[in-house]
Amino acid sequence: METYKERIYWHIRRLVVSHEDAEDILQETFINAYRYAGSFNGQSKIYTWLYRIATNECIRIFKQRKNKEAINLLSAYIGKDEGYETMEEKDIVLKFQQAILRLPEKQRIVFNLRYYDELGYKEIGQILNTSINALKTNYHYAVEKIKEFMINN
Repeated sequence: METYKERIYWHIRRLVVSHEDAEDILQETFINAYRYAGSFNGQSKIYTWLYRIATNECIRIFKQRKNKEAINLLSAYIGKDEGYETMEEKDIVLKFQQAILRLPEKQRIVFNLRYYDELGYKEIGQILNTSINALKTNYHYAVEKIKEFMINN
């Protein structure tokens, strides 16, 4: 748990935005990992398996809520002046995160895993149980939609 806690937390946090939700999902992730440890067959790396559990928990939350909630939360979190040198930098970060939150669920998850977590398509494929070609397509569409949002807003 100590080895992967921070890495998994930030994966979750980028998807759900709220620290409180991320903490809850992280806890559920490790509870489920403990509960189903016997089902881990060793065909993938342990962090890949944990990412899959965490991602499934995030998807469960997405189904319970609407993206607008996350966008409002994002504005509040980024609204803090911590770490931004200029107002322009803060606005760009906010716009970028809003663009990500507007992506369809699958594209958002693929984008976050590839862009932020810097995982390869093979690892993402194991996490999401999706073909590499489908992942590349999802990532491409996500990047295009983000670019379009950044230009037009």
